[in-house]
Amino acid sequence: MRLRDYKREDAQIIAGWIKTEEELYRWSADIYGKFPLTGEDIDGNYCRAMESGRFFPLTAVDEEDNVIGHFIIRYPDPDNDTSVRFGFVIVATDLRGKGCGKQMLLLGIEYAKDKLGATRADLGVFDNNPKARSCYEAVGFTEYGSHMIDTPYGPWHCTDMEMYIDA
Repeated sequence: MRLRDYKREDAQIIAGWIKTEEELYRWSADIYGKFPLTGEDIDGNYCRAMESGRFFPLTAVDEEDNVIGHFIIRYPDPDNDTSVRFGFVIVATDLRGKGCGKQMLLLGIEYAKDKLGATRADLGVFDNNPKARSCYEAVGFTEYGSHMIDTPYGPWHCTDMEMYIDA
């Protein structure tokens, strides 16, 4: 597995991994607010966000350059270039539970450290997504807070997790 910059054509593949509205909310919280999600929805959101120069969508590919995973890294605070936030973490449906998410995130942590100069990373995970939380814990993220997000399924508890990256 290796990481490469997101390409517009990745968006339709990523959207295809989201099979239900509930999965969409677990993946994106309340960012999109429509189902089914299309590649155009993802790409439009990313194009606007990338204009800031503080938003980095990355795609994981296998040895044959097949798209197998995806996430974004962004600087959440305009005055702090040492802390990044991971989001939109997803692995191809048929590869979930096989360690690909952990491998992808470890590559992402190295990217954040080496290319972005980050010394801290954080992310959020809903309590109704225990497999994702387990993956994040396996990478080294630990809980530091929580908040609620309203969804069409009612309020969901989101755990905020962080890790400090060795310099």
